[in-house]
Amino acid sequence: MKWYEWYIKCVTTDYFKFQGRARRKEYWMFTLFSFIIYMILSIIFENIMSSPAGYTITSTIYSLAIFIPSFSVTVRRLHDTNRSGWWSLLAFIPVIGILILLIFMLLDSTPSDNNYGENPKEQQYIV
Repeated sequence: MKWYEWYIKCVTTDYFKFQGRARRKEYWMFTLFSFIIYMILSIIFENIMSSPAGYTITSTIYSLAIFIPSFSVTVRRLHDTNRSGWWSLLAFIPVIGILILLIFMLLDSTPSDNNYGENPKEQQYIV
C-alpha cells in the first residue's frame, strides 16, 4: 500500500471499525497524513489568505470529521499490542497519559494471534 492509502482506508472502510488490529504502519501513516493536512490548512489560511479565524474554523471541522477514524485506529493499534481499547482513555491524562499512550503506539505487534484477532503482518504475506 502507498502511504496515503492507509489514510484513505481509515476514513472510508475502517471509519467505525473498532474490532481487529492495526499495524504500526497503518496508525502512523494515518497520523502523518492527518498532520500534513493540518499543515496545508495552516499554510493556506494563515499565510496565503491571512485568516487565522478561517484556519480555526476549518481545522475544527476537520478535527471533528476525523475524530472517529482517529479513535478507531488507536483502539485497533492498542489491540495489536494485546491491550484493550479502554487504554485510549489515557489521552485524557495530561502529559503522562499521552506519553504512555505514545509508547504503546510505538510498540511492535503481538507476534502471533491474540485476543483481538490474527496478526495483520502475517495476513499481508498470505498469497
